Amino acid sequence: MPIIEKIYAWGHENILCTHRSTIEITKETNLTMRGDCVLAVGASKACLDLTADFKHKIKNGKKFKVKLEVDDIQDFFYGFGNKDLKLLDKSDVVFRKSAFICDRTVLINCSKSSKELSRELISKLENPEKKISLTFEVDE
Repeated sequence: MPIIEKIYAWGHENILCTHRSTIEITKETNLTMRGDCVLAVGASKACLDLTADFKHKIKNGKKFKVKLEVDDIQDFFYGFGNKDLKLLDKSDVVFRKSAFICDRTVLINCSKSSKELSRELISKLENPEKKISLTFEVDE
């Protein structure tokens, strides 16, 4: 599967990743304990910043593999685009297990929520010095 987009973000001491239906990456650098779906902060991109080619593939309903990597720890999940996705949010990228769509949603019907991600990867992201890469591959 060809790589079509990458996002980088950072850990935070309040990373929990216990939400049952979403995973969120945010450009914001502050995180409270209420943000239980947040995987990382200080992201290099939000929905609005994604490349035109990537947005086109998302709106065509393509299936994507999202690979997560922190140091030598990896995890992945799958999600789907949809013609109704807006991709307009200036701060966040949200992956949803459901088919709910809003300006922050990038993929729907995802195979994992934040609660289901590798706990080893999550524990690394409790350190603000740790950087995560999210690599999007399209299943053509």
